[in-house]
Amino acid sequence: LKAQVGFPQAQPHSSDAPVNSCAPCCSRMSRVIIVGGSAAGASAAARLRRLSEETEITIFEKGGYVSFANCGLPYYLGGEIQLWSSLQVTSPDKLRSRFNLNVHTSTEVVSIDRAAKKVIVREVASGVEATHEYDDLVLTMGCDALMPPIPGIDRAGHFALRSLEDTGAIEAWMATKHPNRVVVCGGGFIGLEFAEQMKIKGIPEVHVVELAPQVMAPLDHEMAQYLHEELRAKGIKLHLSDGVAAFQEGADGKGPKAAASNIVLKSGVTLQADLVVLSMGIRPCTKLAKEAGLELAPTGHVKVDERMLTSDEHIYAAGDAVEVRNRSLGGDSMWAVALGGPANRQGRVCADQIAKTPS
Repeated sequence: LKAQVGFPQAQPHSSDAPVNSCAPCCSRMSRVIIVGGSAAGASAAARLRRLSEETEITIFEKGGYVSFANCGLPYYLGGEIQLWSSLQVTSPDKLRSRFNLNVHTSTEVVSIDRAAKKVIVREVASGVEATHEYDDLVLTMGCDALMPPIPGIDRAGHFALRSLEDTGAIEAWMATKHPNRVVVCGGGFIGLEFAEQMKIKGIPEVHVVELAPQVMAPLDHEMAQYLHEELRAKGIKLHLSDGVAAFQEGADGKGPKAAASNIVLKSGVTLQADLVVLSMGIRPCTKLAKEAGLELAPTGHVKVDERMLTSDEHIYAAGDAVEVRNRSLGGDSMWAVALGGPANRQGRVCADQIAKTPS
């Protein structure tokens, strides 16, 4: 589908050294491996290079892109951001040429050997695995979209919106299916931005389904009412205090067959959808940290101290997958903030600590 709309294909990138080689031991050069190449990871790498010309810095990114504008994805699909290139803050080639970084995209870190200070990585396309050594490791894996076990949730025409790959898939679906009925499951930041953009784009029927009694959970209930009024005034239909019971085959005999699903709500209401965006929350990507034996918070996030250091003295973590102290509430209050600004700052703190520079 991507090829049909001329969508640019992400190509695997690697450094000059082949992925299947173990980094050489060197007593004078520190080796830092960063897992994840988005906000926190890219910020950590760039900051560390500015602090040290000698450090060998390697980024492994499971996806095909690094350092992209997550917040811009709905606005690209709605047409307010017109150029695909505007979503790409930088590229592996630019990171390599400007900062002398070893960047491997489409490469997943699958395990950590803490005792030996090594990671095993796997090329996504080929499945080829390799071992790399590190002196310090930075985990910035971020979050995945939450996918509750709802019958039919994995049907065609259902999409998360977390990555450039997701964006390309939605764009391709819209180009071929020409949806008139869009249903957004979840009333958080991304869900509401996407719903707004679909109305701006001219989609006749846009629904937002939210299990809670209001959209935007961080807002006080009274404040959320103004948002409800604005959304309804723009023609977006809200289904609050109602969840999805099932996603079913798109024909119900009452109108044109839905290209994606008939969505049966717990209230008994059925919505036809030509496109479904699943924005029902996020889950921290901490499988790698858990399997390595790092300490996790009760929420499942990676526990770090004020230096972004985990329970291993050579492993740092930053971004959406960590839990940090809530300085506003003070005391022992902890929270997880899945936003780009804090992720960038946390990445820089990791770099400062590795370089032994005051933050």
